[in-house]
Amino acid sequence: MSIYLQFWKAMIRQVLIGPRIYYVWLGFLGVLMLIGASGYYYQCRDGLIVTNMSDQVSWGAYIANFTYIVGLAAAAVMLVIPAYVYKIKPMKEVMLIGELFAISAIVMCLLFVTVDMGRPDRFWHLIPKLGRMNWPVSMLSWDVIVLNVYLLINLHIPGYLLYKKYRGQPPTEAYYMPFVIISVFWAVSIHTVTAFLYAGLGGKPFWNSAVIAPRFLASAFAVGPSFILLILQVIEKYSSFKVEHEVYRVLKRIIAITLIINMFLLASEIFKEFYTDSAHSASAKYLFTGLDGYHLLVPFIWVAIALNVIATVIYASPQWSRGMRNANIASVCAIVGIWIEKGMGLIIPGFIPSPLGTIVEYSPSLVELAVCLGIWATGFFVFTLLLKAALPIEMGTVRYREETFDFPRSGTPWS
Repeated sequence: MSIYLQFWKAMIRQVLIGPRIYYVWLGFLGVLMLIGASGYYYQCRDGLIVTNMSDQVSWGAYIANFTYIVGLAAAAVMLVIPAYVYKIKPMKEVMLIGELFAISAIVMCLLFVTVDMGRPDRFWHLIPKLGRMNWPVSMLSWDVIVLNVYLLINLHIPGYLLYKKYRGQPPTEAYYMPFVIISVFWAVSIHTVTAFLYAGLGGKPFWNSAVIAPRFLASAFAVGPSFILLILQVIEKYSSFKVEHEVYRVLKRIIAITLIINMFLLASEIFKEFYTDSAHSASAKYLFTGLDGYHLLVPFIWVAIALNVIATVIYASPQWSRGMRNANIASVCAIVGIWIEKGMGLIIPGFIPSPLGTIVEYSPSLVELAVCLGIWATGFFVFTLLLKAALPIEMGTVRYREETFDFPRSGTPWS
């Protein structure tokens, strides 16, 4: 058997074995995936009529989650930069986890784009050379390209490093370092292009802002490391993988700085919308104060702002963020707060009011919620399997051993 096949066999073997809690967790995620699959079945059978999207609000929970998760995919760069630019050695030891997290996030992004399409059989139109992508004019075509290339980059880097570690050989920098450098810029590009999708729509004043792209990056580089900080603690608790304190210290510093920048950019947007008090501020008024008696999102956005303020205050205070308990609370606040602000708080108000001045409010249907839940479960299912296969090789407990044949002392080998 070739070494490459043994490498894959070793990883598959690690995925199939584990403690009881591992199977319980996969079973729980499997149930959620089945719920999501049933919701998507109804959507494919009856069409997008089963969702609460309409001609007035044509993007809903699917695109809101897609926008949020693109930021999670870019989180890996916040481990790459300290590891390879600032040469912080402990960060190199956890960079693999960030890369695997990025792979799982990109899988979720592609799934959310797929379910948002009324005709998934037309997905092939997004494939370069095969479909009609309208490249380079369409920003959506750029988004498809950067997401898929980023997925390939993040598959190559950990795949190559794990293979070399499995063989007990030092990796050749020429085979992975160029991709590490590219990934830094590509991670910025995937969220910048997504932001340009909104900022380039001149007919939607709520999105037509130069601050959208910086806000996307700031929020992504806050919520991504927040996820990773929590995930590292879970990995430490349920495996023998150990994380040095320096890693948590660097992550906390990154989160603190990016949360402050995110709040500043949000305040700048609010000032621009309400100080001018123009007709173009109608969407912002609907989001923050309500418009003509419609105020479905008002309590949600203020809860999001409160959570972001709490997270920022905790992380900005060296004394409060020193312990992991407060840092965990702040991370959860940032994750939920930015999800509301960057998801439903950004997408839905852009459609309200409509070009004809009508107000059609939107909230996800049960089918949409089921599909969203299933896709999130799929992402964590993929991430769990990737971790289960990769960590034993990364820690050195699984290594390549040459196949040997023990012949009997007498007789033939076949006796």
